[in-house]
Amino acid sequence: MREGWRKTTVGEILKLEYGKPLPPTRRKRDGRFPVYGANGEIDRTNDFYYDKPSIIVGRKGSAGELNLTEGRFWALDVTYFVTHDGASTDLRFLYHLLTRLNLPALARGIKPGINRNDVYAKQILVPPLAEQKHIVAFLDQAFEGIEAAKANTEQSALNANELFNSYLDARVSELEHERSAIPLVDLCEADRLITYGVIKLGRHVPQGVPCLRTSNVRRLRVETEGMKVIAPALSDEYSRTILKGGEVLVNVRGTLGGVAVVSKEMEGWNVSREVAVVPVDQGRLNPTFASYVIASGVSQEWLGRMKKGATYVGINIEDLRRLPMPVASKSEQARFVADVQAVAEKAEGLQENYKKKLHSLRALRASYLDKAFNAER
Repeated sequence: MREGWRKTTVGEILKLEYGKPLPPTRRKRDGRFPVYGANGEIDRTNDFYYDKPSIIVGRKGSAGELNLTEGRFWALDVTYFVTHDGASTDLRFLYHLLTRLNLPALARGIKPGINRNDVYAKQILVPPLAEQKHIVAFLDQAFEGIEAAKANTEQSALNANELFNSYLDARVSELEHERSAIPLVDLCEADRLITYGVIKLGRHVPQGVPCLRTSNVRRLRVETEGMKVIAPALSDEYSRTILKGGEVLVNVRGTLGGVAVVSKEMEGWNVSREVAVVPVDQGRLNPTFASYVIASGVSQEWLGRMKKGATYVGINIEDLRRLPMPVASKSEQARFVADVQAVAEKAEGLQENYKKKLHSLRALRASYLDKAFNAER
């Protein structure tokens, strides 16, 4: 071990103090001091709870998340904040140390929370104060470059996504300009209505019927993570929305904007009341074509004008049925889909490359932390 380094525990070098609730009447958007929740600054106030720079540690919710403060602040009761002896420990050193300990992994419970005693028990190696400051200078310089690269990569990812969105919007606008439009309902199967699904899903039933909610229906894709599984008898009560494959799903409550095509593998599944099932007549309307049109800015703006409700905003089924759909031949629809998918694949390829780069940057950051805290000769 390097000279001057000592073995100890987190609890020996810092304390995690509880935050405190702050009534809405004491919060001011233009207040002098930040108000911290578990995942960062969420408000402002003219009052402060602690008057020195510190580290905010998420206690509940975004448990283990870290935020450095610059001065006076208010930490809410879903957080801890760090106090320490400045004569023996450097605050930014403690921040890097806690980052390396991966505190989110200590979260427990249905609503994840961190017990500070679990943090205190962590075994660590601590150098003298002068070396702590050298470590901070090394890491700050290294991380500055990483953060710049990360910001550029994230912006490039946004640009790739915008490339696809702009292309899709332009193609749909062109279609609407050149073609007449008819209500979506007129391009659906004659014996099936555009409607929503199960009203109350009930408890999760293993080996039951998968039921898609708004959290599963994303923009032009279905994500099955966290999918609810309901009782078969309950699904049968809503036989009108039992999926066959080829339908288009549209979120009409909650997280609006989601639209996706039902694959054949989803045959027999159902949906919740927040998701509308659009049973397109595949002899006249290509489901993927329909999903692209509905996902475009043109259609989303139209649906946005149809939104109703003050606390629970949504789109009425009657309005969704009236959504204008450009009239195009099946061959035109096929060409449209092929063109848009080609651009989508290019954008997705770029997104994958950017994800890999971000992963590499995270790995590089971790390697710098390991190097800085390696007390071996």
